[in-house]
Amino acid sequence: MLSIKDFSEMCRLSPQTLRFYHAEGLLVPAEVDERTGYRGYEFAQIETAMTVMALRGAGMSVKLVRRALDEPASAADLLREHTEELRLKRAAEDDAIATARELLTARPTVRRGTAPGRAVVTAVAPDPESPPTELEDDVWGPTMTSVAATARGLAALVEEHGGRVAGPAWASMTLETEEQLHRYHSAEGPVWRVDVPVAGDTAALAEHAEVRAFESREELSVFLPGAQSMAKYGTALSMLASHRVEGMIIDMSAIRLVLHDDGVETAVRLAPLADYLEEGVPA
Repeated sequence: MLSIKDFSEMCRLSPQTLRFYHAEGLLVPAEVDERTGYRGYEFAQIETAMTVMALRGAGMSVKLVRRALDEPASAADLLREHTEELRLKRAAEDDAIATARELLTARPTVRRGTAPGRAVVTAVAPDPESPPTELEDDVWGPTMTSVAATARGLAALVEEHGGRVAGPAWASMTLETEEQLHRYHSAEGPVWRVDVPVAGDTAALAEHAEVRAFESREELSVFLPGAQSMAKYGTALSMLASHRVEGMIIDMSAIRLVLHDDGVETAVRLAPLADYLEEGVPA
C-alpha cells in the first residue's frame, strides 16, 4: 500500500489534487484510515491515475472523465465528442481572432451603391431545430445556420436545373402576413426569407422553385467580418441609421443581410425624400 505522499510522487500529482480527485470520485483511495483520515493507494491505481491525467490534460471536464472511468466501453466515443467540441471552439476562436484583426486594422465604413435589379430564387428559412450552443450567439448562431443552409439548398437547386448563381445570397425579414408581423413583435423573432440571385432563363427553374423579381434600389451598406452576432447587427444598424444622405430617407424597414464567405454585409434601402413628402410613403 502506498501513502498519499508516495503515490503523489510516483504519479506527479499533488496531494491536493489527489484529495480533489477523491472527492470527485475519479481516483478513490484503496483504503482510508477512519481514525486518522490517511489515504492509501495500490500500485494498480497508478494506471487509473495515468488515464485521469491524460483525459484531464486533453481538456475533458471532471464530469466527462468520471463517465469515461465508469463506462469504459464509451470512453473512446466520449473522447471523440470532446475532440469535436474542441475543434469547433478552436474554429470559433480563430474566427474571432480574424475578426478582431480586421476590425483593428481598418474600421468598417458605410458605403453607398446601387443593388441591381435581377431575378432571384427564394425560400423562407426554417426555424432552427436546436437551441444555440455556448459557442453561438443567443439569437444569431442558429438563425444564420438556418439561413446559410437555405442559401446552399437554393444554390444547389439552381445548378441542378441549369441555372447560374449570379452573386451572394441574402436574407431579409419578411412581414407579408399577420402571422409574420406577430412573430416579428414576439419572442419568436422574425421570419427570414433567403434570396439567391440567378442569371439566364428562369423558366425551367420556376417549375421547381419560387422565382421573383428583385427591383433595383439605392442602398447604404456596411460590411462586418466574421460570424454574425447581436453586437455586430446593432453596430451595423447604428452606423447606417446615423449616416446622412442629402435628399434621401434611410428605410430601416428594408434591410438585407448579404452573406459573404468572410462576413456579413448589412444593407438598407435609400428612398428619395420627395416620395415621403408627397405621398407619406416611398414610391
